[in-house]
Amino acid sequence: MKKNLGILSMMLLLGSASINASAQTSIVPVDEDTKLITYKEVVTQEGDINKLYNTCIAWINANYKNAAEATTVRDPENGKIIIRHSFKIYNTDKDGLKTDAGVINYTLKLEFKPNKYRYVFTDFGLQAVSKYPLERWLDKKDQKYTPVWDVWLGEVNTWVNDWITSLKKGMVPKVAKPDNW
Repeated sequence: MKKNLGILSMMLLLGSASINASAQTSIVPVDEDTKLITYKEVVTQEGDINKLYNTCIAWINANYKNAAEATTVRDPENGKIIIRHSFKIYNTDKDGLKTDAGVINYTLKLEFKPNKYRYVFTDFGLQAVSKYPLERWLDKKDQKYTPVWDVWLGEVNTWVNDWITSLKKGMVPKVAKPDNW
């Protein structure tokens, strides 16, 4: 009987440890080397460097209110664009009322090679008086931890994934319709 209780206790302990381990998996991707929240992918897309670069500039112009200010680097010779921009996150109460929770700054780096491009979203930070990297929200052992951090990270994740979907859609070449009249 004592042996069965010991085995049962051990199973419960291991079970709770695995639950805690899975609960600590991040909502957002974290780069193994830099330990920063990072979304990156190499996307295969037909076109030379100039065509991909120009298609991306068109996407940027359509999706950023002040595209010239948002793009800190536009380097067509080397096929590189760097964007530093921001978006808002919100608190939502039980009645669905949204209130501002802050502004998230980020960097988007776009690089182009023949028939492919790479995007890297990184350097996420809460706009504040001093630098406040969002990686702090990943530490559930932090004395200031609050569950709303997970909600905000979820908002960041949703926003970035929506932006990635928009970028991929915008990078697909437009089919020219013949002008038959």
